[in-house]
Amino acid sequence: MEFKHISVLKDESIAGLNINPDGLYVDCTLGGGGHSLEIVKKLTTGRLICFDKDTDALAFASKKLEEYKDKITFINSNFLNIDTELEALGIDKVDGILADLGVSSYQIDTAERGFSFMHDGRLDMRMDKSQKLDAYYIVNNYSEEELSKIMFLYGEEKNSRQIARKIVKLRESKPIETTFELRDIIVSSYPPKFQGKPHLSNKVFQAIRIEVNNELKDLEIAVEKMLQKLNKFGRLCIITFHPLEDRIVKQSFKLHSTDCLCPPRIPKCICNHHADIKLITRHPTVPTDNELLSNTRSASAKLRIAEKL
Repeated sequence: MEFKHISVLKDESIAGLNINPDGLYVDCTLGGGGHSLEIVKKLTTGRLICFDKDTDALAFASKKLEEYKDKITFINSNFLNIDTELEALGIDKVDGILADLGVSSYQIDTAERGFSFMHDGRLDMRMDKSQKLDAYYIVNNYSEEELSKIMFLYGEEKNSRQIARKIVKLRESKPIETTFELRDIIVSSYPPKFQGKPHLSNKVFQAIRIEVNNELKDLEIAVEKMLQKLNKFGRLCIITFHPLEDRIVKQSFKLHSTDCLCPPRIPKCICNHHADIKLITRHPTVPTDNELLSNTRSASAKLRIAEKL
């Protein structure tokens, strides 16, 4: 299958980077290369570093960006490693960093990647195909309590206890191996009036994907590293698709853009904390009506931008 992905909030995020043609930039989530293409087009003597832990994405995007290969370095790694990977290249600071946290259309629509309840395939959901932990292991080995917890926290699934209980009961007779098997178990855990509605499994699939790829824990650490790697006036643009992702970015940006963190009752600052960024977007930028019409998968996207002081 061709690697297809429509870049979300593309114009807004590229404008937000405030690109210097001679600058050094990082695309933490290369994907289909849509954002990277727009960045590298604006560079003259500048350079772009592209991260992705999915080898399929790297293979496709390297061809798409072939014309600009003299300006691009591709890195097959999690953006969590941005500090060590840049240091290995002899790079201390950069002028802008972009991270699009969405799952690509290719990953969702490729059955054998096991991301979607709409395509039957082995339970997988790994963005990095070399890692050991996958959805199959989680569904067939996590305890009822663990399954219920990740479904509720990461998927905000109100029916998490019933679904977890049914998964554990059914896997006693045989392993749950495919996306359709899991989807049917989830839907059958709802009252009869909800039967025949496969989209009810969306939240659980999302929750398991987040657990497989350690997405929220990695993001908390990575945002701190990204901010540390910015030059003065460098911009960090992060596009989130999940409320918990957006909360992590919002809280990190708020912490770093605030001077004093002392409790209000203390008359004089004793924390010596000083803001090291300013917020370019006080409120997140969301897709326009036109973008929503052309790409329904952009509906939950939010863009936040900060600038290093």
